[in-house]
Amino acid sequence: MRTAHTLRELLRGNEVVVAPGAYDALSARVIERTGFPVVYLTGAGITGAFLGTTDLGLITMTELVQVAHNVALAVSVPVICDADTGFGNALNVRRTVREFERAGVAGIHIEDQVWPKRCGHFEGKGVIAADEMAQKVRAAVEAREDADFVVIARSDAIAVEGFDAALARGEAYLAAGADVLFFDAPRTMEQVEGIAARFRGRVPLLINMAETGKTPRLPADALGKLGYKLVIYPATARLAAVKAVTEVMQVLKATGATESARDRMISFTEWTEVTGLPEARALEERYGTSATRLPGFTADNADAASSR
Repeated sequence: MRTAHTLRELLRGNEVVVAPGAYDALSARVIERTGFPVVYLTGAGITGAFLGTTDLGLITMTELVQVAHNVALAVSVPVICDADTGFGNALNVRRTVREFERAGVAGIHIEDQVWPKRCGHFEGKGVIAADEMAQKVRAAVEAREDADFVVIARSDAIAVEGFDAALARGEAYLAAGADVLFFDAPRTMEQVEGIAARFRGRVPLLINMAETGKTPRLPADALGKLGYKLVIYPATARLAAVKAVTEVMQVLKATGATESARDRMISFTEWTEVTGLPEARALEERYGTSATRLPGFTADNADAASSR
């Protein structure tokens, strides 16, 4: 089954869909193995992992597409990717959609910020005219080759033009054909509830639950009861990963060894499982290529081999 169709089925279902944010293929595999039905690819996370810098529109469309392609190959669940502003005007958006669709993702979101954009929870954002963004949404919808490919329209206008203006933008983007609406960075419960009250039952709604963001935090089931269908946690994995790596590196720096930090690491056998060694072994047997592996190297003795 095509992943875009799978995503459509999830959006039509009765359950709220939780999509943690990955920043590369490895984090996406961890998310899938944990049991989540959708992987969200965070632009800020990819920018940090790929460039080692902050989310100020410094990553290019082709760089994002390459990561999205690798992730789509690494997991079997639908992947939704942050496509920033679509990287230009309506004509650029058409190419952006086609590139991401051919990369194998199930959907993207584009936003109404001016370029260069910035993280939706940073200060100093600007937005383009509502009618210009509506045309970009229209271009995205018309450019897709698979009718199931999901086009998500994101508005950052709450912080720039106010809440009522952002809701009006949502109406325009819905009229232009958006499959999902995403209002980033609502600041109060009244705004969170107001978005749901306005659009519930008319279009699936996405909400961002970044731990360090400006939006009040609610459990996914509570958001589902309000009327939100898709809840993303874009920062969770990367914040946890940086903290864990930092702590272990501090132990190594202070003691010259890692023994006291082993409880904060997976085993090498677990690493081979996350990265697909059992599946590769099965394919080696299927295609008669098992002789190419190292003599005596198995998943069972991988931990010992890793110490050499």
